[in-house]
Amino acid sequence: MLPCKAQPLQSGFRWKIIKHMPTSNHLPADDLSERITNLEIKASFTEDLVDKLDQIVTRQQDQIDLLMQELRWLRQQAPDAGPAPVRNLRDDLPPHY
Repeated sequence: MLPCKAQPLQSGFRWKIIKHMPTSNHLPADDLSERITNLEIKASFTEDLVDKLDQIVTRQQDQIDLLMQELRWLRQQAPDAGPAPVRNLRDDLPPHY
């Protein structure tokens, strides 16, 4: 792993991690191997996350399809009497008002 140094930001409440890169263009073999291993681990976790999200999206699409089917069924069950009559809200007041 590359050496790191923490520096406070101007606000004083947060810290910024600064990674120091080696000055040469070639990393030691151990550092390179460790970085590749870390990238492979991250790729594996990312692939697992994508699979889980795909399952969630598929399940949600099935739920949407079911709800659309129920909505069509409810619309067929509703009477075709046209728009609902206009109601006066004062007619719905309880008797003690």
